[in-house]
Parts: sequence; structure tokens; C-alpha cells
Amino acid sequence: MTTDDDLPPYLLGFPGPLRDRLVAAVLSGAKTSTTGLLAGYEAEGEPLPVAGQRTALLDSAACPVAVLEVTDVRVLPLGEVDLEHALAEGEGYASVAEWRSSHEEFWHGAELRELLGDPGFTVDDGTPVVTERFRIVERLG
Repeated sequence: MTTDDDLPPYLLGFPGPLRDRLVAAVLSGAKTSTTGLLAGYEAEGEPLPVAGQRTALLDSAACPVAVLEVTDVRVLPLGEVDLEHALAEGEGYASVAEWRSSHEEFWHGAELRELLGDPGFTVDDGTPVVTERFRIVERLG
């Protein structure tokens, strides 16, 4: 197996309490999916994930805590995200509306708007999102 130093980093949210909570949900097995904005990948010049790709999940201190393998990736309009995906995000959502409200709060936040270079950025049903499923291959440290 490749060492975690050879793997691209897998980052959830921004460093701090949100990332800590998301990483803990992954490590507990509750979180097996995530959703990002296609615009975020484009703004950072990041390629989209592909099934079979392995990454090193990093915590807020930039320490690798697990090796993840991507099992599925879809690009779809935000309005097409379903309950199965929302539940697999492992953050306690009971409905797609609850999931979406939480994600909109993050996507409309100052840090993400700064990353996108658009202080007025907002999402709607047609906004392209990248839904991703993953599994833990190995825990580190």
C-alpha cells in the first residue's frame, strides 16, 4: 500500500470545529458521503475525484487520520440531491431540506465566498454540485 505521504489530501470544510466534527463523523463510520460545489473545484483548479481514488483524510492540524477510497462521484444539480445522499453525510439530517439548509449556510459563508472570489455567491436548484461517496481503507496514527 502507498504511504499516506504519497496520497493527495482530503479536506472536509475549513479547519476548525466544522472540520473536526466532519472528520469525527467519518472516523465513526457515520459519514460516508459529502457534497461540494463544482465551482469550488474550478476555483481551486482541483480535478474532480474519481471512483477508486485514494486520499489521506486530514484533520484541522493537517495530520492524516485515515486513508479514504472514493466509491462513487456524481455531478448533478443541487435540486436533485436525494435523501439517501443526505443521510449518508452522517451529520444527523432528517430531510433533504435540513441537509440543504445546512449546506447553504456553509456555501453562503464568507470563507467560501472568498475562495470563489464572489462576495455575493448563492446557490439555487440548478447549481452544479459534486456528490461523493467514500469508504475508510485504513485508519492512521
